[in-house]
Amino acid sequence: MFCRIFACCNHVVNLSSSFLFTPAGKNGEPSPGNFRLEQISLTPDLKDGEVLVRTLYTAHIHVYPRCRMNEDSGADYLTPWQLSECVDGGGVGVVETSRCSALAEGDVITSFNWPWQTHAVVKGDGLQKVDPQMVDGHLSHFLGAVGITGLTALLGVREKGHVTKGANQTMVVSGAAGACGSLAGQIGRLDGCVRVVGICGSDEKCKALVEDLGFSAAINYRKEDVSARLRDVCPEGIHVYFDNVGGAISDIVIEQMNKGGHVILCGQISQYNKDVPYPPPLSDKTKEILQSRSITRERFMVLSYMSKAEAALFELSHLIKSAQIKYFLLGEVFIIVLSLSVAFCSMMKGGNIGKQIVKISD
Repeated sequence: MFCRIFACCNHVVNLSSSFLFTPAGKNGEPSPGNFRLEQISLTPDLKDGEVLVRTLYTAHIHVYPRCRMNEDSGADYLTPWQLSECVDGGGVGVVETSRCSALAEGDVITSFNWPWQTHAVVKGDGLQKVDPQMVDGHLSHFLGAVGITGLTALLGVREKGHVTKGANQTMVVSGAAGACGSLAGQIGRLDGCVRVVGICGSDEKCKALVEDLGFSAAINYRKEDVSARLRDVCPEGIHVYFDNVGGAISDIVIEQMNKGGHVILCGQISQYNKDVPYPPPLSDKTKEILQSRSITRERFMVLSYMSKAEAALFELSHLIKSAQIKYFLLGEVFIIVLSLSVAFCSMMKGGNIGKQIVKISD
């Protein structure tokens, strides 16, 4: 018997032994009741091209799955989760049985569409074989710093940030203690920013950003006057803004940006529990600032840059191995599969520092 996780709803559908969640497309925060756990039996007979995989780690504990809980995900590359169907996302695992010529028993593989299951029968052509040596055996890194998260940070800064060594640039990162933001700030510093400032939601996170990750300063938006603190720690203004949160925080940052600055629109987590289009609309004041100061604000989608992924992943592997950048996994790793929903909801409320990974098996 194997376990998998489903999305559930109390709207019209009557599902026995299921948890409940806010109807799709409505405003509201996700809760563990959005999911239910089921046991299923998998057929031992594989078809040509199929493999039986055992899940090692899942990385569904980040922001974009919240968009998939709506009827419209807001992104054409993200399909909405369907009620009572097994949900999916990033994962890494090992091949246990194979009828795919490209994969053998024992191969480590990853996928952007990994099912929330302890075991699964999947088509081999949808999996990517990876080399454990790239991460010194830390396989969970394929879901973070040496995976789609690292690619988003590195390519986002490189493609949209226009960071130039010797240009005396200041970068601000919102959601800076999260999986992507914590990497983006370090990459901005390595690429030439003389000052990198992080915005996050606790004193513990602020301390980690400055003392462990090398940020110049950090601002606790829950306790401090963000506008005043930005003026203090960014005396030359702001040249590059890596935006993970949107909303009021981003309006404050943009107000202090220099002419010709660049906003990297990576995420808008403050808006994901609202029934608004993506990217969410800006205020008239913020739009006027962007236009009058010739500030670029471009949506960044890492999947549009996959031709550069191989080289970028090797660079990220080197940066991690050489300790030029540090990578945080959440101190409390959720090991029990039932805790997937708890971990996801914790992340949506800012409960993580760095990447939050769920370990499914050894």
